[in-house]
Amino acid sequence: MIVAGFGFRSGATLAALQDALAKAGGPEGVTHLAVLATKAEGLAPLAGALGLPVLALEPEVLHGVPTPTKSDRVQTLFGTGSVAEAAALVAAGPDARLRGARAVSGDGMATAAIAEGAG
Repeated sequence: MIVAGFGFRSGATLAALQDALAKAGGPEGVTHLAVLATKAEGLAPLAGALGLPVLALEPEVLHGVPTPTKSDRVQTLFGTGSVAEAAALVAAGPDARLRGARAVSGDGMATAAIAEGAG
């Protein structure tokens, strides 16, 4: 299972989501998209464009997930350093690993990270 996890601000465009994913390594091989449940609707345009399912995660499942990126604001809100990285890791399953740190869209509205795991 290869999961692209996302974090994004309200109002992030499809172009911003695509840009973040491209900078994280691109959609090739990705089998699922993951995001906080409260943001799942905002990821629907990308999911439709790629023909991929969205895994909507409750915020508490991200709590305590170690990530290479550390944002104090995100740590305070969600108990992890990066929503995109933590979402990808959780959704990809136990022993998942990130392909790299999260990438940020050019407009700063979206982040994406890709993780591989057994699901």
